[in-house]
Amino acid sequence: MSRPRPEPVQVVKQRRDAALSALVERVPYIQFLGISFDRRGDELTATMNYDEKLIGNPMLPALHGGATAAFLETAAIIELSWQMIWPSIESDSHELPPLRMPKTIDFTVDYLRSGLPRDAYARARVNRSGRRYASVHVEAWQDNREKLFAQATGHFMMPQKND
Repeated sequence: MSRPRPEPVQVVKQRRDAALSALVERVPYIQFLGISFDRRGDELTATMNYDEKLIGNPMLPALHGGATAAFLETAAIIELSWQMIWPSIESDSHELPPLRMPKTIDFTVDYLRSGLPRDAYARARVNRSGRRYASVHVEAWQDNREKLFAQATGHFMMPQKND
């Protein structure tokens, strides 16, 4: 009995990258903020590239709190959506389901220190994901992963099959 040959790694990478691009394109605000996503297997790291328009207090200078919150919420939504479609990406059919985004119920941001005028990074962790509801925690840092400048917890309504 012979086992089917595994797909070439480049084909798998292209399929995963195409799925991530399709997700990111669903949120136009991502391009405005200059956010990109680095994918390593099923793990995503969001990067918000520094831009002068993101500065809220030019006297410090510090990143605007709204830009920070939007960055964290975007990272949470994309991570949650990524986890929703991952089984389809990895299944034998390799077909993506219709891309429906979760809707924010509430989102609480803890500003731990001023965001400096440089690139910011974030990773989201899904604490709970059910058919109707999900809870996500996000952490953001700049130069040192151990020194967070913001973190957030969000609750999201999951898209229903017939939405």
